[in-house]
Amino acid sequence: MHSAGGRGVERPTVNEPVMRARQPAINLPPLLIAALALLIGLYLVETYLLNDETRYLLLYELAFTPLRYIYPLSSQGMEWLWTPVTYSLLHGSAEHLAFNSLWLAAFGAPVLRRLGALRFLVFWALSAAASAFFHAFLNWGQETVLIGASGVISALMAGACRFAFPRQGGGLARADVHHLPRQGVIEALTNRTVLVFTLLWFLGNVLIAVGVPLVGDGTGAIAWDAHIGGFLFGYLLFAAFDPPVAVRPRTGV
Repeated sequence: MHSAGGRGVERPTVNEPVMRARQPAINLPPLLIAALALLIGLYLVETYLLNDETRYLLLYELAFTPLRYIYPLSSQGMEWLWTPVTYSLLHGSAEHLAFNSLWLAAFGAPVLRRLGALRFLVFWALSAAASAFFHAFLNWGQETVLIGASGVISALMAGACRFAFPRQGGGLARADVHHLPRQGVIEALTNRTVLVFTLLWFLGNVLIAVGVPLVGDGTGAIAWDAHIGGFLFGYLLFAAFDPPVAVRPRTGV
């Protein structure tokens, strides 16, 4: 555009943008970045800063085990109260953490943008508890120790199945994916993408249950039952957390 009146001042036309919007290098909601930082930070502290005795104490205070619930709760400490949630913040290996972090970024972002911060945190806590107690139901009285965010991530995947896979395509790649209409429990399963994704997800966990290692070297036990508990919770109860369109957050949280 040429200058006006020889003063060398350029004026943008009506159709010419004053400046281009800058895209952030990491396009994740701040709360999700904070959650990932917390998971990574706890793992680094546990792995590199704690001795064996302190690490054992941390697991005792934060990890979930069904064994706590076969004794009268009044005769124990208070760990039974918060461990159904806090276990989801711990991870047993770098591979475990990396795998969960990738899936959390992929499915946590659209769900967080849709629900908003408070609903997302409540969804995290309750899906973690649902995963833990489904695991406890199938392992009642056993000394299994449950850690990891996999149950929560399974719930996030299931919640995303209710809105993030439109029939016209696009899915998670769409910038407006968190504004798409929610599909019903039965309606979503008539969506081919959702049906195939769900069947493959359950098949993977069935294979894990019968001893086929799908991730890593197979030396660590994978709580497939907690995954299923989380997925069922997220899929069947997502509507209870989904805000009405009129109050749905319009931007990332």
